Amino acid sequence: MGRIGLQLRATLENITGLRAAGEDFRWYLKLKCGNCGEVSEKWQYLRLMDSAPLKGGRGSATMVQKCKLCSRENSIDIISQTIKPYNAEDSEKFKTIVEFECRGLEPVDFQPQAGFVAEGAESGTPFNDINLLEKDWNDYDEKTKESVGIYEVTHKFVKC
Repeated sequence: MGRIGLQLRATLENITGLRAAGEDFRWYLKLKCGNCGEVSEKWQYLRLMDSAPLKGGRGSATMVQKCKLCSRENSIDIISQTIKPYNAEDSEKFKTIVEFECRGLEPVDFQPQAGFVAEGAESGTPFNDINLLEKDWNDYDEKTKESVGIYEVTHKFVKC
């Protein structure tokens, strides 16, 4: 399967540097077994801080799981150095914000939730624990006396 990138697109208003915060940030995904095509019914999350050993002592991955349908052991790993911020100049364009090393598990859907952070584009005001579950978020930047927001959040997966 190889590497699969998660691309984000959003309209940013007076905001920049939208990114996943910390090693405990939860990437909520629906995963598909590359062997039998079974897709998880529930959202599953991956965190950088999680690590599970691979069978046969071949190292570790962020998530290792056995497919409920075909019993094959699959894994997916967050490639930490690929986590990138989504900036003001990226607004309304798709940009890869993270890549996953996929061995038998392929992400087919992403649900942005809480844990994103960003800064005011002009002021640098930090905005923490941004929740994008509703695909829109807005607030007010006291320093610039302007509204800030993230709108029309969408995503897609691409092979890297």
